[in-house]
Amino acid sequence: MIRINRNRILYVFGLAALFITAMPIIAMAADSKPALYATGWAVLPPIVAIGLALITKEVYSSLFIGILAGGLLYSGMDFSKFMNHVMIDGFVTSLSTPGNVGILVFLVILGMLVSMMNLSGGSAAFGSWAAQKIRTRRGAEYSTVALGLMIFVDDYFNCLTVGSVMKPLTDKYNVSRAKLAYLIDATAAPVCILAPISSWAAAVSGFVQGKNGLSVFIQAIPYNFYALLTIAMMFMIITMNFDYGKMAVYEKNAAEEGDLFTVKDAAALKNDDAADTVHQGTVMDLVFPVIVLIISCVIGMLYTGGFWKGKAFVDAFAGCDAATSLVLGSTVALVITVVYYLIRRVVPFAELMECIPEGFKSMVSPILVLSMAWTLKGMTDSLGLARFVANMMDRVPGGFVVIIPALFFVVSCALGFASGTSWGTFGILIPIALAVTSNRPDMMIVLISACMAGGVCGDHCSPISDTTIMSSAGAAVRHLSHVETQLPYAVTVLCVSTVSYIIAGIMESPWVALAVGLVLLYIVLRFFKKREGSYVVDEAKAIETATSQTN
Repeated sequence: MIRINRNRILYVFGLAALFITAMPIIAMAADSKPALYATGWAVLPPIVAIGLALITKEVYSSLFIGILAGGLLYSGMDFSKFMNHVMIDGFVTSLSTPGNVGILVFLVILGMLVSMMNLSGGSAAFGSWAAQKIRTRRGAEYSTVALGLMIFVDDYFNCLTVGSVMKPLTDKYNVSRAKLAYLIDATAAPVCILAPISSWAAAVSGFVQGKNGLSVFIQAIPYNFYALLTIAMMFMIITMNFDYGKMAVYEKNAAEEGDLFTVKDAAALKNDDAADTVHQGTVMDLVFPVIVLIISCVIGMLYTGGFWKGKAFVDAFAGCDAATSLVLGSTVALVITVVYYLIRRVVPFAELMECIPEGFKSMVSPILVLSMAWTLKGMTDSLGLARFVANMMDRVPGGFVVIIPALFFVVSCALGFASGTSWGTFGILIPIALAVTSNRPDMMIVLISACMAGGVCGDHCSPISDTTIMSSAGAAVRHLSHVETQLPYAVTVLCVSTVSYIIAGIMESPWVALAVGLVLLYIVLRFFKKREGSYVVDEAKAIETATSQTN
């Protein structure tokens, strides 16, 4: 009997449909810009990639097919142009851009640091120490959120640092890796977009031309409903002690059976095996490298921002090169950490050097996904996705003034989800928001904030977002497990935030809209908790399972 693989059929049909729909229009391709430039076809490549990833649960081939779709639509069936656009304009360009290379180098160095901290026994020692102070499952989750709120300088740094520090503690109390990844992701971009001293504040300030960017950023904070409600939702979910959607399945398996993954992932399990303790370190063997890393990265941001060339502290942060800063800071932290371990005689030099390739290998999966996500973004850029969105916004009737903030938020969400980038979304929509409010300056702050919140929301939901990818890496969990468990939570906050932006457009007050959003979010979560399919954790049983596994 012949077995039919459903995923293969989906891939074949996806490619066939792409070729069939492209055939009638390929003859119109031009040399300068594709014939499909700034049309609805620009949205097709990310839709293909995201749709296949969610259906087949396989991210690498889905992203690659999305890239091929973009190359096909751009080239007009010219094979030479297709290959050049995909490989040279796509992969080579994305992997030779200084900012992207800086992020990859930072990832690799952080992987090396984490490997060294695990080898020294620092991670295990911290887990044992924290277990004496934190005795409940909810306490471990609160601690993860608290640490995420404190590391607000940069979202990449946040994702990987919080994951490496909190993983031993959340594992001890059988918090699923998917839940850990959600807590990491929800305290990364949503926290950074609220912090005036962060790489995100610097990015937004740069997009607000002709204004005091930092002042606008600070004024927009109360209107950033998605970020504020996401933080509130984490505390509500932990306090109410329940989960819903796919997360309920993962949490049930973790709490009752000690299964942290539910869906096994060879790469994640391999990373965990590599983290087995070899030496008897202390809590300081984990805390010291992390503190050095934080200080080094902050100094790196001040350095690239020109603080030592006479710029003010805030201006230096606003003008820093985040990727370069993280590379410089992590490199200094790596050297200091090696010297520290040698002075402490915790780990022999030869074993420390073995952590260098091990740390690199642990980051291969997120590096591969990031590289393809960046290339996919390059495909959408070449097809004029930004111009398409701008044209759509220009067609909004002037009578819909009160819903314009909500409309900007939803469009920003869609663009962030399709492109997988918050900063790109800011760059596209914030100038449009400034143009729209040229005759309505009273709406400038709320529209800019709606663009910021929507970009973060789209980034939070998108499986091709770099922050989402690195949250999976930080928690060492299968990427699509993180995506499918986080999406219902993010969509819940998205819907409530949309209502808040409608109220803000009517009343022009952030506090009333935020208060309504908080109350509505609580009501929605109470409703989900009572529904069949939610899972309320039995704290005593979870601790008993964790204790029996430890023994």
